[in-house]
Amino acid sequence: MSTNSTSISSGFLTDIKTHTADSHTKLEQLPVSMSIVSPDMKIEDYVHYLSLMHDVHNDTENIVYPLLSGIVEDLEHRKKKHLIENDLSFLHHTKINSAKVFEITNMSIPFALGVLYVMEGSTLGGRFILKNVSKLPELSTDKGVSYFNGYGDKTGSYWKTFLNVLAEYEQDYNCGDEIIKGAKYAFESIYNHFQNA
Repeated sequence: MSTNSTSISSGFLTDIKTHTADSHTKLEQLPVSMSIVSPDMKIEDYVHYLSLMHDVHNDTENIVYPLLSGIVEDLEHRKKKHLIENDLSFLHHTKINSAKVFEITNMSIPFALGVLYVMEGSTLGGRFILKNVSKLPELSTDKGVSYFNGYGDKTGSYWKTFLNVLAEYEQDYNCGDEIIKGAKYAFESIYNHFQNA
């Protein structure tokens, strides 16, 4: 699977964005999601959000990553759970128990790619959230924000590289429906996790 920077022209990338748009919007409109983009965000909101996302990344790294290790070449560099742990530690918060987010553990590779599409997309979105959370006095020294910093200046190129892998895999195996199913499942699972918190 090549991860070159030349973009594959893929109607599929438009399809997956279109098919997940409603789920994405629904998730963004939850109070937990709204709290971290609010100008009135409190440090407690931030810690709560990080704690919930730790659960999501814990499941992603335990369930999804092993399935995609031969597909996404730079997968190890995409892990985020340790970044959240660093941020929580900086804020004197220890995450003790992880809640289950993804009930489906026996995923196909295309389905798992769909889940990773949502996770990688959230990293891209995190760069915008970073601008808001960095305004908190407790975080203004660039500490405690490593999760939302994503891949730093390389966040855009990491996203493009992943989209190329995704589009190429879909093209090679004609499995767009299954990838979209995985992405919708990820949005729905995270939505339920946030709503039940």
